[in-house]
Amino acid sequence: MSDQNSYETLGLTESSSFDEIQEARNRLVEEHAEDRKQVEMIEAAYDAILMERLRLRQEGKIKVPDRIRFAENATEPAPSAPAPLPVSRPDWLSGFIDTPSREEVMWPAAAFLGLALFSFYAPSLALALGVGCAIYFLNHKENKFWRSVLLTLAGLFVGFGLGVVAAQFLIPQGAQFAWARPDAIAAALTCLVLWVSSSFLR
Repeated sequence: MSDQNSYETLGLTESSSFDEIQEARNRLVEEHAEDRKQVEMIEAAYDAILMERLRLRQEGKIKVPDRIRFAENATEPAPSAPAPLPVSRPDWLSGFIDTPSREEVMWPAAAFLGLALFSFYAPSLALALGVGCAIYFLNHKENKFWRSVLLTLAGLFVGFGLGVVAAQFLIPQGAQFAWARPDAIAAALTCLVLWVSSSFLR
């Protein structure tokens, strides 16, 4: 089948676009769905046109639309999620809240985790070391020693109060386990509060 006959079979001309060729093929196949011989002739004409267009494209005689050549670039970019609105804080609160780097969080976390575990063996010593670490980490950030002491004392009282309350709920009545001592649980929870205050306050 010659190229001209292929175009005539589909009712097209050589200047027809790729979309027109596809539409003509689909329409004719649907019209002649019951005539197998006619459908085969339409398919053969369609294939012949595509092969001819491919050859011309490889020879550089026809220009391929960018939407076909670079189909992967034509897809619409997914809409990005809206940027979160900045959280506005009162000025007095902004002076206390810190946005630490990863390193500023990890070193204190390692120190206070070790102290929290150690508090199950020697709660008083763990608390004393925790207070020293909290003052050191807070003072290291801002170089305000007395402010560091006040924030550490506040963290100590809050942590110890939470620890005593938590110990009453966590320890079953009459338990004799070493880890189930109220002072050990209170010291461990205080170390956690001191870590939060030394990492996220200034």
